[in-house]
Amino acid sequence: MAQSEINIIADIGGTNMRVAQVDAKGSIANITIYACAEHESLAFVLTDFLTKHKLLDKKINACLAIACPVDKDLIVMTNLPWQFSQTQLKAQLQLNELVLINDFTAIAHAIPHLGKDQKVQIGIGDVIENKPISICGAGTGLGVANLIAVDSGWHSLSGEGGHVDFAPVGQQEIAILQYLSKKYSRVSSEQLLSGLGIEQIYQALSFEKNGETSILPAKEITEKALSGNCSLSVETLEQFCRILGSFAGNLALTLGSYGGVYIAGGIVPRFIEFFVNSEFRKRFEAKGRLSSFNQPIPTFVVTEEQPGLLGASAYLSQFMSEKSKVINTNQTTNTTRY
Repeated sequence: MAQSEINIIADIGGTNMRVAQVDAKGSIANITIYACAEHESLAFVLTDFLTKHKLLDKKINACLAIACPVDKDLIVMTNLPWQFSQTQLKAQLQLNELVLINDFTAIAHAIPHLGKDQKVQIGIGDVIENKPISICGAGTGLGVANLIAVDSGWHSLSGEGGHVDFAPVGQQEIAILQYLSKKYSRVSSEQLLSGLGIEQIYQALSFEKNGETSILPAKEITEKALSGNCSLSVETLEQFCRILGSFAGNLALTLGSYGGVYIAGGIVPRFIEFFVNSEFRKRFEAKGRLSSFNQPIPTFVVTEEQPGLLGASAYLSQFMSEKSKVINTNQTTNTTRY
């Protein structure tokens, strides 16, 4: 990044939007949180940030991580009444560069930059440098992404892996599947590995044990499980961890994720100690004849509070570096005489 250029990053969710500046050393500064519902548009929020930090007259490169598809010029946010044209936003704010990425792509790009204090290892295994990395994040939904090393950077392979079919292991999970099959024509992994998933596991187990469905919000189920005051809540959270272990293990089998499998999202970091002592890792490794394949692959929980901003910063840095190489190559080609 040239000294005259300023890098701006943002992590835009359905509720809050975090905007920050990346300084010349790559450090994230001036993190500002906006409640999305209180503002009329994305352009308004970005203009407010640029005005407050006296950046309107600067040469600005911006990377926005956003919770919706970004493959078209017209961006329509899933959980907000905001929509905008990428080209018009770039022109309106007079940006030098504007890059939009999916929010989970941003989280994926944060992974190679996490320090020991930004993640917690679960079980055994050592990271092999430049090998594929898999990430799944349980929160409102279930996000999935993979990273592969390309040249001197990383490329994110994003998709909708959270919506693969739920594959039960053992009689209890078969019973959960049968319960949910009465509600859905198809049960995906996201129906169990999310906030709603915790609630639905609780409902299925209560029906199995008592013949009737008990309903509690995920937050209350988690609190009761951690306090040990409700055996059904404890069993629910234990089952959640088992299913997540199987799912994460499947990602490792599919990609050969010897760079590690990372658990992101807002749910698991709330009960790290419980998670460490759960059967997550046991189920991660329990792959029959292929158990030895997964055993050396390390697993981690991401505890970094702002992985979206960290990943947007990493992505923008890589994007600008690659663009600079292309420009320099073209200049050399255009000026060389044979």
